[in-house]
Amino acid sequence: MVREQQIQQLTYKVDNPIYELISYPAAFRIDLNAVKRKLLVYQETVVLKRAVDIVFSSLVLTLGLPVYLMLILITKLTSRGPVFFKQERIGKDERPFFIYKFRSMRVDAEKHGPQLASDDDPRITRWGKFMRKTHLDELPQFWNVLRGDMSIVGPRPERRHFIEEIKAHRPDYMQLFRLKPGITSIGQVYYGYAENVSQMCERVDYDLNYLANMNLRTDFSIIMQTVKVMAQGKGK
Repeated sequence: MVREQQIQQLTYKVDNPIYELISYPAAFRIDLNAVKRKLLVYQETVVLKRAVDIVFSSLVLTLGLPVYLMLILITKLTSRGPVFFKQERIGKDERPFFIYKFRSMRVDAEKHGPQLASDDDPRITRWGKFMRKTHLDELPQFWNVLRGDMSIVGPRPERRHFIEEIKAHRPDYMQLFRLKPGITSIGQVYYGYAENVSQMCERVDYDLNYLANMNLRTDFSIIMQTVKVMAQGKGK
């Protein structure tokens, strides 16, 4: 009997402060059910996004094979160098991976170090300029999507060099590494390409908003806007 009373007293001493912590004061109360629901929705969205990524990228890679072969041939005939461009980027959880594109620049484009592309960039080939305006140079990245390195929609992947510069001005940028990078992004659609680090920092706000409100409806809207940009040749 004495032992049971001691256990009850000890339990009260442990439980009571915890009870007070989660129930008082009201200003600090956390709705655990709401948090749990949000986490479940986030997890479901991630799973559905991956399913869409696999189906969509598989269709593009198979049905679009004639387009890929045509782009390979034209790229090879219009400039010297390899058809594909491979470069290390940083993906989800800051894991490095190699991104693939159709080469749109001269082979020695970065002999002086990492540089962002700009309007009328002399490093871009004539055929490369067309591919960039229509985003055709990005098509090989569907292979990255199928492999699981990337998603169709997500923040654009950057190189470590530029990540460090962005982080110095926008530490909250690092939150985006909770997501897989995308072939297209809300920042790319509604802000456009960034030609310097300052513009890259401004574009972060769009991607952070996407992170906070991620859903498939938004993804499909971004994909449709991207197709519109491709058709109008407004890429860079």
